[in-house]
Amino acid sequence: MPEDRKKRTPELLFTIGKVTLEKLESIASKMRDDVATEADRHNNDILQEIVALAANRVSVAENESESQGGGDAWTERTASHFPHIRLHGGALEDDPLKMNI
Repeated sequence: MPEDRKKRTPELLFTIGKVTLEKLESIASKMRDDVATEADRHNNDILQEIVALAANRVSVAENESESQGGGDAWTERTASHFPHIRLHGGALEDDPLKMNI
């Protein structure tokens, strides 16, 4: 799997995100029409979590950049690790599983 990581170009990652959002929209449409299956509802939950985590990661990166540049961004300091901006699921070092994605 580490070899696959090297093949993840910005274009591929962008396309993965775009397809994820398209699939989420498709499932939402099925849910509105009350034709979604149990699998659709499960996939909806997973995709919504992925989108929320990605949005948080972007916010973390923006806040860390602002903070390092002397801006006024909220940070959390703990005794166990380097001070950083924390949003739920936002900071990579807070992930419980290291999946090398």
